[in-house]
Amino acid sequence: MSSLGQYAVIGLGRFGISLARRLFEAGQEVLGIDIDEEMVEEAELFVTHAVVADATEEKALTSLGISNFDCVILAIGNDLHANILTAMLLKDLGVKKLIAKALEKRHGDLLDKIGADWIIFPERDMGERVANQLLSPNMLNYIELSKEYNIEEIMISPKMAEKTLKELDIRAQYNVTAIALIREGDIIISPSPDEVIHKEDILVMIGKSEDLASFSNIK
Repeated sequence: MSSLGQYAVIGLGRFGISLARRLFEAGQEVLGIDIDEEMVEEAELFVTHAVVADATEEKALTSLGISNFDCVILAIGNDLHANILTAMLLKDLGVKKLIAKALEKRHGDLLDKIGADWIIFPERDMGERVANQLLSPNMLNYIELSKEYNIEEIMISPKMAEKTLKELDIRAQYNVTAIALIREGDIIISPSPDEVIHKEDILVMIGKSEDLASFSNIK
């Protein structure tokens, strides 16, 4: 079970509510904030608390105790002015961690200068995710660690089935490392070299993106 964290999500559009709902379903405490009363009403089922507030007003953020949250996600959409102004206020109020949604690169550069800890480009990231899965059909999910390295969940090739990790010698053959094994919903961390890989198993791999792509495309 994940430890309980306190999150505030500002902006309850499609991106904001999707993120807030996932955190809430994972057992986290989530405060949803939006200036639109209708959006707040729709979000009430998917968050711990939902409030109508103007996040560009310092008094409103202070009254919500925004600096006490472990992480604040700034998910305001197309209103660039509101997004930037809110980011500045959040940093001035000393939030511990600020994750901010950006519409494009120049917007992201501004958020970076303001001091956002993590800048997300939802449309670009989703486009890259879909493209990666089209190019590597056996790749089920991934986390980008850097421009070069990823962690990926990869469905094994049928020709690898019923062999041990030692026999497959994946690190030497493909320059990637298996850090976990997913089998029928259970996760085996750091699987033994003598672990036999079965047909429906999923390997969690770490390595350079091009090496993982090569491994994922093994027929």
